Amino acid sequence: MKKKYLVQSTSFLRFILLLSLFVILVIGGFTYRHISNLTDSTEVVIKTYKVNVELEQIVSYLRDAESGYRNYIATKDTFYLKPYLNTYKKVNNSFLRLKGLIEVNSEQQENLKVLKILTDSLFSNFSKTNVFVKNDETNTEAFKTLYFKEKIIIDSIRRQSTVMFELENKLLNIRQKENQSDLQFTPLFFYSVLLATLILIIIAYNKISNDLKNIKAKNDQLLIFKESTNQSEIIGNHGNWIWHIDSNKFAYSDNLYRLLGEEPQSFEATFDNFLKFVHPEDVDKFAEDLDKMIDVEELPVTNYRIIQKNASIKYLKTYAKAFYSVDGQKRLIGNTSDITDEIESILTLEEHNLELERNNKELSAFNYAASHDLQEPLRKIQTFISRLEEKEADKFSESGHQYLERIKSAAARMRLLIDDLLQFSRTNKPDKEFVSADLNDLFENAKQDVAEIISEKKAKITCDNLPKATVIEFQIQQLFSNLLSNSLKYSKEETVPIIKINYTKVKANDTPELLKASKSFYHKITFTDNGIGFDQKYAEKIFELFNRLHNKKEYSGTGVGLSICKKIVDNHKGYIFAKGEINVGSVFTVYLPVN
Repeated sequence: MKKKYLVQSTSFLRFILLLSLFVILVIGGFTYRHISNLTDSTEVVIKTYKVNVELEQIVSYLRDAESGYRNYIATKDTFYLKPYLNTYKKVNNSFLRLKGLIEVNSEQQENLKVLKILTDSLFSNFSKTNVFVKNDETNTEAFKTLYFKEKIIIDSIRRQSTVMFELENKLLNIRQKENQSDLQFTPLFFYSVLLATLILIIIAYNKISNDLKNIKAKNDQLLIFKESTNQSEIIGNHGNWIWHIDSNKFAYSDNLYRLLGEEPQSFEATFDNFLKFVHPEDVDKFAEDLDKMIDVEELPVTNYRIIQKNASIKYLKTYAKAFYSVDGQKRLIGNTSDITDEIESILTLEEHNLELERNNKELSAFNYAASHDLQEPLRKIQTFISRLEEKEADKFSESGHQYLERIKSAAARMRLLIDDLLQFSRTNKPDKEFVSADLNDLFENAKQDVAEIISEKKAKITCDNLPKATVIEFQIQQLFSNLLSNSLKYSKEETVPIIKINYTKVKANDTPELLKASKSFYHKITFTDNGIGFDQKYAEKIFELFNRLHNKKEYSGTGVGLSICKKIVDNHKGYIFAKGEINVGSVFTVYLPVN
């Protein structure tokens, strides 16, 4: 037991680490020292040797060429020209190799250039003397001069080669001294580096020790988090599972068992055991969805039912996503939630929607009856009132005439109310077709709707150029008509009504009223008048159905017109705002989305 504890202790681990580092340090130092010395010395010797060999080759090639050419002069046998002809190519190859070997030595490069000039001069001289030999003019003074010059060039080549030999040997001695100096400094330098490395490793070891402590603390936190997750699963009514695809093994969280109505870990986590709880009508679909999990990286949400042992039916929702471990094994991590309450809520909501739909149909039928069927008795009332005025008016007393006027007024208001209800009903119909329309044309049509009032009050109306927009045409025309009618109706007495319609395209983010709007851009249309205005505290109530701010004896109306405006703007996913000041005027601002 003590031996096992010693092996697992931190002290033992530290001792092994330090011993290993020390061995590596010693071996590395010796190995590097010997390899470095051997490499430097070998490279210098080989390079110098190659330069000397190439120089000797050049001199040897030229010597063979000279000897062969002299035999050719003496015997005039072309056989002796072969060494001379082959030498030129060999000499050039040697020059190329020398150039590569001394490319970092400028002095040797200059010496090589001189040697190349001398060599080219020698072969040029060979060519000139060859002419005299072919013409059998070897006894001439010109030939003798060229032949003497050839010897001078050969001697110059030998001297130049000797200069390069001596310089290369001198460089060899200098390099050996430099290498000796490096050999004295390099071990110290690398030992310092290795020592610094050793210090860093020790620091790293201390860091690892601290990390191990932190990992232990994190593990404690993970245990707490695991317990917290278990509690959250219970509260959130969901459970987690993992499918190890390669080994075909499952792991279920405790709360997944609870969702099935079982105690945690009460049965083996397998697909077959889980399938026993799935509703018979959902087994095939659930098995098919599970097969898809193997092929896809991310499984769409799948819904199914289970039957608990107490015969309770629960609705579950499962989602899974592929995950690859460090060793490349594929796993599916899934989450299963109990959505029984959601499903029941949806079913209840559907029932309420059906009930609401029935109520809407009944309301539509009532609205039709209230608007259309009431017109017939109303027309009869107005007809009989008209006949009373024509035939029996002279028989009425003064109070009878007053009663008759009140009946006429009430009947007129009734007809106006029915007409407004019809308009309001039209805005609620589902068969609304959006088309691209020129708002200028719709505005002109709206002006024609109230042309008689405009002419009567001599109103001045100015309008900016309006854009094209995707709208329900008859509703937007009704919107313009109602806003114009509202401004004309509530104009000041003995004051010419002035109505201004302004347009601009605005960005929702730059408009305070549209900060929560769903679209980015809106058409802003404002209707400004100089009428009687209203108190700003009623700015929202003004759009409520049947809401009137003024006495019906002073101003006609049913309180439906602006409600229709609000409904039309809502149908277009827009906004409408009112701003008023008593005896100054009103401003109605309409925002329609730019599609």
